[in-house]
Amino acid sequence: MIVVGLVLFGLAALSFALALVNLSILRATPPHAPKGDVLVSILIPARNEAKNIGPALDAALASVGVRVEILVMDDGSTDATPEIVRSYAARDERVRLLTAPPLADGWTGKVHACHHLSEAAKGTNLLFVDADVRLGPRAAARLAGHAQESHAGLVSAVPRQIMRSPGELLTVPTINLLLLGYLPMGFMRLSRDPGLGAACGQLMLVEREAYRASGGHAAIRARIHDGIQLARLFRRKGFMTDLVPGDRLASCRMYTRFDEAWNGFAKNAHEGMATPVALPVWTVLLLGGHVLPFALLPFAPTLPIVAAALLSLATRTLVTMATRENPWSIPLHPFTMLVGLAIQWSVLLRIGTTRHAGWKGRLYPVGAKP
Repeated sequence: MIVVGLVLFGLAALSFALALVNLSILRATPPHAPKGDVLVSILIPARNEAKNIGPALDAALASVGVRVEILVMDDGSTDATPEIVRSYAARDERVRLLTAPPLADGWTGKVHACHHLSEAAKGTNLLFVDADVRLGPRAAARLAGHAQESHAGLVSAVPRQIMRSPGELLTVPTINLLLLGYLPMGFMRLSRDPGLGAACGQLMLVEREAYRASGGHAAIRARIHDGIQLARLFRRKGFMTDLVPGDRLASCRMYTRFDEAWNGFAKNAHEGMATPVALPVWTVLLLGGHVLPFALLPFAPTLPIVAAALLSLATRTLVTMATRENPWSIPLHPFTMLVGLAIQWSVLLRIGTTRHAGWKGRLYPVGAKP
């Protein structure tokens, strides 16, 4: 059991050390104001977003520090989404309502909408934002300024994740823990290796010419996880990508119930962790570093296992405080990691059976190469 404890301690220490280094790198990233004639096109794909689109537009219209235009792509909504956007457009010329053409063969829904938004945009920078994201006043300016200063073709951030229900607390905190606890951000900023590419599709700014040269959303038309896929695409085409702290740039409440969260994370699992090669590795890292120390603690409270449990909780606490997430995620941490792995394995084990994903009620097969 001592050997097992030492292995678990090593796995827990790995994510703790990476989180410390990553947070120091991110917090040392200074804000930059954009220079020159910059126009940020804030692009919002919307399908049945009547509850969200008004607050999203209010937040985007409050942008300061850079000129903005705001384009909303209504993609077959059956609720009041287009009417709400029209009312905003009538009051402010910066807002435009677009109607998505029918979904073309081989495309997924959100990627299709984002592609057509990019074609209509006039900005030097394109800021893709989900309808449930609330931009801070300086978000567009600081993302554009960082892109200029860092010469990155794509800059992304994870908005502050708003979580209130147990179902959210058992799923959503996985996002920031995986990024901060396992992505070596120092290497990410030094290398264009596609394997180090990461982005959050909720909040993602691209430089227009880099987007065009890389192929943009059209090059990932059959994909679902546009954040990670665009970051890897940009790097393959020779453009740098970067991540910045997002907790003060924007906020987002992704889901309100456990079933919504489960389905939401499951829909793009095949493009992330849930592959036959990657998932066993992630299982060792997450189960060993964040679940087994707590499971074994009552039966074998050896020093290495106690230390592993404490380091795991310390990692969760660091990430939670730095990203200003709900602190109730801390005591739920091992259960959150277990649920995250359960989602991934449930998707992987369905390989070879009928599989569908979707966007706002639209279903389509996934997993095909573009």
